[in-house]
Formats: sequence, structure tokens, C-alpha cells
Amino acid sequence: CALFVPAAIIAGCGEGGIPGNAVAEVDGTPIEREDFDHWLNIAAKSSGQPDAAVPKPPDFKACIEQAKKAAAKPAEGQPKQTDADYKKQCQQQYDQLRDQVLGLLISFEWIKREAEEQGVEVSDEEVKKSFEEQKKQSFPKEADYQKFLKSSGQTNEDVMMRVRLDALSNKIRDKVTEGKDKVTDAQIKEYYDKNKAQFAQPERRDLHIVLTKTREKADQAKAALQDGAPFKQVAREYSIDDASKAQGGKLPAVAKGQQEKAFDTAIFGADKGKIEGPVKTQFGFYVFKVDKISAASQQTLEQAKATIKQVLASQNQQKALDTFVKDFRKKWKEETECREGYVTQDCKNAPKATPTPTPGAVQPAPTETPAQ
Repeated sequence: CALFVPAAIIAGCGEGGIPGNAVAEVDGTPIEREDFDHWLNIAAKSSGQPDAAVPKPPDFKACIEQAKKAAAKPAEGQPKQTDADYKKQCQQQYDQLRDQVLGLLISFEWIKREAEEQGVEVSDEEVKKSFEEQKKQSFPKEADYQKFLKSSGQTNEDVMMRVRLDALSNKIRDKVTEGKDKVTDAQIKEYYDKNKAQFAQPERRDLHIVLTKTREKADQAKAALQDGAPFKQVAREYSIDDASKAQGGKLPAVAKGQQEKAFDTAIFGADKGKIEGPVKTQFGFYVFKVDKISAASQQTLEQAKATIKQVLASQNQQKALDTFVKDFRKKWKEETECREGYVTQDCKNAPKATPTPTPGAVQPAPTETPAQ
């Protein structure tokens, strides 16, 4: 269904080999300005705002006028926003949409080329089947789908292309992770030995409790219980703990360390079936009885084997996928050149990121002017 959400992102004369009608080029294939403008409109509409439109650079006149109409009246004593303030907002909106759309269109080309190199293909029948399944789930009625196309600015061909690219991505991912789920018995044992605590269950105790604000009330509650009054009745009359009170005073499956120290020590030092307390805590005074004791347990290696195998297989597959994605981005970025004004971090001609200075570190003085 995510494919039906628009703008979902994975990632004059021509300049530098980029054709004049293109905003970027990937491995010799231009990303046409017409396609960029089409998807820019889709991205703008995905905001959900009524009458959403793309801010038009460089003057952003329409955007500024719209922002003025939508702006709330400034609070007393606050300065009124200027046209320059609104223009800055419009520029930021445009830059965000531009980067979003370029990332989308560039990723389209990267996936196509990677699929070709990997020998991965998706048939028209597969695309149609996937499309119909997603369409049926998201839009039970044809009229709903047509309404979506109109409101999003997408065409049926746009959606079909997204379905195809998603299928290619899935097949590439499956190929990259194929066979990476192999895990040996030695690896399973090593993991178990290092993480035994994950497969242990601490001792647990089921309780009945009454919590009061004062020791006097706690003593009265304890006396009532010792005289044979049921916990349900005593909890209803004396307890200030609404959660256990609603359960007749029950507090099940308490593990060591879950309660305040004084109460925890009392719980795990008490005998089963005996009325205990009052125990003073920051919440008040507890009177309680241990109903059931479940001893601590430890899963054996054999019992934990299936779980560990699944964990390690998933880790191996994720590691393979992470390595692939890193290499994938590096490889195709080197094949991607963008026109000035359309440069993002996916372009090989993007400016290098400036390292964040370490706090307190002395920065060296520049010795020469950086090349433009």
C-alpha cells in the first residue's frame, strides 16, 4: 500500500554533458525536466493541504501571497512577518520538495540499472498481479482509485511504474540476502553462552496486596485479614492502589527488582500463604500475602536453538544488505550528475559535507582559498 502514497522516498545548453532539457543524468540517461515538474506537483499535493501548489522560484510571488493569507495575526508585541520572511519560507519549501523529487527520480534510475547488472527482471504479469492486489486492498471501489489519481496528480502509469520498481527492489534484496541465513551449530552455541541471561526467567511471585496511606490503616487491614476477611473485601475498604483494588487485591507475576527495594525484599523473603506487613515505602504501607511462587528457570541450549538461529540468520542478512546498500549508493552516485540548482547529495557533483567540529578542538587556519 505504501506505493500508493506519493513521494515515498528510497533516496538552455547542457552543462557537463547534461542535455538542456534535463535536470540530471544517470549513467547517460537524462532525467527530463518535464518528469521532474510532474513529480514535483505530485509531491506538493502529498502534503494534504487544500490547493497545495509548488512554490515557483525565483520570486515565489504566488507562494508569498498564499502564505500571507494563511498567516495568523502576530501576538501583541511580536513583529509582523515581512515579504522577505515569507520568501525564505517558500524557498525552504521548494528546496525540500526539489530534493525529495530528485531523490525519487534518481532512485528510479539507480534501481533500473542495478537490476540490469544483477540480471533481475520482473514480468508484466507479476507487476499486474501486485498492482491489482494493492489496489484492491487500498481502493475497494474503482471510483475511489480514480479519485485518488485525480487528487494526487498521479497517472495510472505512474502507479504501475512504482509497483514495477518496488518489485525490482524486492528481487534485488532477495538476491543480495540469498544464502546469508546459514548459521552453524558452533555460532548458535557461542551466542547462547554469551547471552544466557536472555534465556532465563527470574523467580516470580503472585501476590494479594493492600496499600494504605498510613500505618494505622495498614494495621487495621492486616487485623481484618487475620480475622478471616477476604482480601477482596479488605482491598475494597482500605487499599489506595486502584489497579490491584479492581482485581480484588491481586498483583500477579512480580519479578525480583520490579518493586521498591523495601517491598521487594519483603516479598522475596516471605513465606507462601502468610499475611505480611505493614511494609513502609514511598507510596504508603503494604500488607500482602504470597499466593504462588514460580521458581527461576533457564532455557537449555536445545530449547533456545530455534530462536537463536532465527536471530543470527536475520543479523547475517541485514549485514549483507547494509553492505550492499552502501556500495550501491557509492557506485551509482558516481554515475549521477546534476544540473546547477538541482544538486543533491545523490549527485557526484554535490559539495562535500563539512565535518562537524569537535567541541573544544582548535581548528587549523586555511592556507589557501578552496576551489570553486
